[in-house]
Amino acid sequence: MRLLEISSSPLKRLRTGLLAAAAALALAACDDAAKPGAAPGAALATPEVGYVVAKEEPLPHVRELPGRVVPTRVAEVRARVTGLIVERAFEQGSVVKEGDLLYRLDRAPFEVELASAQASLAKTEAALTLARQQAERLAALLPKQAASQAQYDVAAAGQAQAEAEVAGAKAARDRAMLNLGYADVRAPISGRIGRALITEGALVEALSGTPLATIQQIDPIYVDITQSVGDLIKLRRDLASGELSQHADGAASVELALSDGGVYQQRGRLLFSDVTADPSTGQVTLRVKIPNPDGELFPGMYVRARIEQAIDADAIIVPQQAVQRTADGRSQVWVIRDDDRVMLQPVELGQVVGANWVIRSGLRPGQRIVVDGFQKITAGAQVRAVTQQAEADATAAPQTPGETTLAGRPHPAAPSP
Repeated sequence: MRLLEISSSPLKRLRTGLLAAAAALALAACDDAAKPGAAPGAALATPEVGYVVAKEEPLPHVRELPGRVVPTRVAEVRARVTGLIVERAFEQGSVVKEGDLLYRLDRAPFEVELASAQASLAKTEAALTLARQQAERLAALLPKQAASQAQYDVAAAGQAQAEAEVAGAKAARDRAMLNLGYADVRAPISGRIGRALITEGALVEALSGTPLATIQQIDPIYVDITQSVGDLIKLRRDLASGELSQHADGAASVELALSDGGVYQQRGRLLFSDVTADPSTGQVTLRVKIPNPDGELFPGMYVRARIEQAIDADAIIVPQQAVQRTADGRSQVWVIRDDDRVMLQPVELGQVVGANWVIRSGLRPGQRIVVDGFQKITAGAQVRAVTQQAEADATAAPQTPGETTLAGRPHPAAPSP
């Protein structure tokens, strides 16, 4: 028993010495950390975070809507006289100009009709000459009482009748000349002509139901798109209240997205919106006019039109990585106060624009928003703020198809920290 007590005393003394040494080392470390110029990492450093400054920027009010390409003008080529087609003078699918010869009908019947009309005119003109001479002769004899008044009246009436017959013969001649001209079927408008619907040797009737060909004017060209009545009413209310401002020239700019995913190089201009809504769909038609010099757009083609209908002059935009979500799905951002301490601030989100969120409310211009270093901070913590360049242009167009309305609402000042 005594032997056990003797052996345990050195162990107890050793344990006490180790505890004392550990306490001394801890005190020394605290003293060293408190000294100026202590080694990095000796004490907990102030976390560094990246931030961007919230600011107001003009942002286009963009809508992406479906549409169909339609020609600016359409003309069905028809024969204006009845005749036999002897020649087709155009290349199918080519571009023709107004007045170009398209078809030629057999001219012989019309030439004969014109010759007959000219002969009838010559006959009536000769009769008019005779009637005029007779009337003049009796007019000279009437004062001498060498002719009676009745004789003169008959001669004067004969002259008037002859003049009327000459006028009728001239009209018949002019009609025959027109018919001869109509034997050459010409393009009524400039544009691209389609396939020939009638071939040589076919007999066509005047203004028949079957056209000879169709011409469509496609430069410039129209795009008819549809928008819901509710969206159009809201846009007009926002413009009237000043939440959105209209383009300087009053015409919205339009960009087309093609079915293959590409973007059409030319930009168009919104002309008007229809005054009547479709009762079955509740939508109105908007018409866009767009250049088409290379014929890349053709009638019937499906496109997506991105329309800048207005501008939100004071939109606040922050990068997407700045927005945090709570457990119940609400949105908030870390804000750096003037004393370089951070706080969480609730915000209301609008639409996504590129790599950014539109902030409807909850922020005011000039506030510093944390975009990097979230894992290092807690509410109320002191931070070292470093300016960070935004990753994406705030006004960049959306990268994915779909509706991209940018809500233009006023931005109430956020509560002071």
